Amino acid sequence: MDKAIVKLENVSFSYGKNKVLEDVNFSIEEGDFVGIIGANGSAKTTLLKLMVGLLEPDKGAVYLMGKAIKDFKDYKSIGYISQNVRHFNPMFPATVKEVVGANLNTSRNFFERSRKKEEEKIYKALEIVEMGQFMDKKIGKLSGGQKQRVFIARALINKPKILFMDEPLVGVDLNSQDKFYSLMEKLNKEYNITLVMVSHDIGVITEKVNRILCLSRGRVYDHKPDQTICFDMLKEVFGNKMNILIHRH
Repeated sequence: MDKAIVKLENVSFSYGKNKVLEDVNFSIEEGDFVGIIGANGSAKTTLLKLMVGLLEPDKGAVYLMGKAIKDFKDYKSIGYISQNVRHFNPMFPATVKEVVGANLNTSRNFFERSRKKEEEKIYKALEIVEMGQFMDKKIGKLSGGQKQRVFIARALINKPKILFMDEPLVGVDLNSQDKFYSLMEKLNKEYNITLVMVSHDIGVITEKVNRILCLSRGRVYDHKPDQTICFDMLKEVFGNKMNILIHRH
C-alpha cells in the first residue's frame, strides 16, 4: 500500500525564463518529519507552495493525499503556516481565540453551528500548543514564540493530517525554539501529523527530522539525516567553505 501523502514526479518550475526547479522527484510518507534546507534563493518556499497547490508546475505532477493537486479539494486536512505570519500586524485588535477560531471549517449552516462547541475546539487546539490560558489575550501582546504557537493552533483546529511550515523559527528566541521542537515531536508522535518544514538552521533541523530535502541548483537531494552522508551532501550544495554549527541547547 502506497503511504505517500505527498508525491512529486518530474516537476519543473520557472519564474519567467528563470528555471528554479528541474525534474524534481520525491515522496513524503505518512508520519515523516521532513526538513527542507538550502541556500538563500534555492526555491525552498517555491517547493512548499507547489506541494500545497499555491503554484502550478511547468511540467510534471504533484499529488497530495493520493490525488493530483489540481483535483485536491480537502484543504481542511492540511495545515499551512507561511512566512507572512511573522509580519502579522501587532496592532490588529483580535484576541488569540478569534485568530484561532477564524480557521474553523464554516461550511455548515450558521444555525447549526454551536458557539460552545467551537470554543471547545479552539481551547483544545490551544491546549495542545500550551497556550490555553491566553485565549482572551490580544495577539499583539504575545512574544514571537507565543504567536508562533497560536498560529500552529490555528492550523491544528481542523485536525490536519499534514502540516507545512515555511521558516517558522525566524525571529524566535532559543528557549522558544526548544519548546517549538518539543511541540513538533508531540504532534508527530502523539497526534501522527506528518510535518514538512523549511528551515535555515541546518545544524538543529538535521538532528530533529527523519528526512532531509536539500535544494541546490534546481535539484532536490533526498537523504536521511545521517551526519556523514548529510554533511557531505551539504558541502556539495553549499560549497566547501561552509561551516556547520551544531546547537546543543
